[in-house]
Order: sequence, then structure tokens, then C-alpha cells
Amino acid sequence: MPILRLKEIDNMSAEDRGKKLLELRAELSRMRTMIRAGGAVENPARITELRKTIAQILTIDNEQKLGIRKKESKQEKPAEKTKKPKEKKQE
Repeated sequence: MPILRLKEIDNMSAEDRGKKLLELRAELSRMRTMIRAGGAVENPARITELRKTIAQILTIDNEQKLGIRKKESKQEKPAEKTKKPKEKKQE
């Protein structure tokens, strides 16, 4: 199960994302230190989840700074493609 979902990250303010990013990096650092010291980690998959969540937060931050990521509204829906009738070959 993911630590944070993309919708949750997207709905956070920039300050909240920064705080969460610091927390996740600190936790990742503790886990890596524990491994290097020869200790066993309860959930090794947690490291992967932490790295992925950190990357998602950084990506959304950068997208919003560049203006790439826009808030999706329920009203905006992509236009449906219309099917063109196939032309028959004349022999």
C-alpha cells in the first residue's frame, strides 16, 4: 500500500509537501543507517515505498512550479473521437 496517493500529494500545499518530504527523507535515512549498522529491518519493502513517494512529491512540486500540472476539474472531459465511416473500394 502506498504511503501517499497522488491525489493526496496533489491536494497538499507547497509547505505541507515540504514538511512531508523532510519526514520521509529522515525516515529513509534512519532505515539506511540501520541496514549499514547490520541491523534487520522489519519491512524492507518500505525503503522502496519511501523512495517512490519522495520522487512523486518532487515531481509534483516541479510540475507545479513549471505550470505543467493543472488541477483537473470534473467539468473538463476529453472530447470523444468520432468514428469515420470506412470507404468502400470500387472495383
